[in-house]
Amino acid sequence: LADRGDHRPGELSGGEQQRVTVARALVAEPALVWADEPTGALDSHTAGGIVELLHEVHAAGQTLVIVTHDEGLGRSGQRTVDVRDGRVVHDGAPVARDLATTGIEVAS
Repeated sequence: LADRGDHRPGELSGGEQQRVTVARALVAEPALVWADEPTGALDSHTAGGIVELLHEVHAAGQTLVIVTHDEGLGRSGQRTVDVRDGRVVHDGAPVARDLATTGIEVAS
């Protein structure tokens, strides 16, 4: 993003805005980081880089609270709180999900 430093936020793509937001949140090294859909507007390659960065930040001692629909990212944490229809349905260690327990139907 260094080459985009002279651009206004409205001149950046959604993914670029997302990366700037993550960078700004982490630069001061806060003890607690709140992240709402940190990979939401990103392509899979860039999202992977953000996930890797979040793991590094956590390894350095920062606490992360991440809200996400990305099950892979959610399962990568030490604790997950799953909410469905406004109710907590799981609070604890991440668990593997299979299609039989998600309520998702697959067409054949």
